[in-house]
Amino acid sequence: MKNDGWTRCVRCGFTLLETLVVIALLALLAAMATPSFVAWQVRDQVDARAYALLSTLAYARSEAIRRGVRITVCRIDAARHCLAAGQACRSGAVDWSCGWAVMIERAGAMLALRVQPELAAVSIAGASTNLTFTPPAGQAIGSFRSFDLAPRVTSKATQGNAWRRCIRIAAGGRARIAEGACGAAA
Repeated sequence: MKNDGWTRCVRCGFTLLETLVVIALLALLAAMATPSFVAWQVRDQVDARAYALLSTLAYARSEAIRRGVRITVCRIDAARHCLAAGQACRSGAVDWSCGWAVMIERAGAMLALRVQPELAAVSIAGASTNLTFTPPAGQAIGSFRSFDLAPRVTSKATQGNAWRRCIRIAAGGRARIAEGACGAAA
């Protein structure tokens, strides 16, 4: 018999026991990684919503300066109408998670320039009244305002200031974002 470098495979593949051990280890690793993945996803949603609100506020201020008219940012309902102060949205929340719109008044009617849809997973606490930017410098009507963004449902993995964002609006209309709750020391 000639040996051509190939040996006969007496035992090929894996046994059932080896396969079950590998599957059990993979299941254990997946179970350990799931809370971290969910927490990462929640933080990503809070960050995305914070940056969406920040860009909306900057857009509204710049439109007030560019157009020379008052521009209003308000919470909206499903029909894209401004909600009254304290009025709950479809999800039952009375915060800015309902979604918001940048509005301009034209011929006695409010026209939406930019709209952000509802995202109930992120709580956005702040003044429930509309925010208006005025020309010529884009000042915000009223005093200093802030929005506190956090996961609506917290877990052990998503507690604390690392999971929160604060957007502060100065009287001059400029908005800034910071990590942590608005009440936390800056």
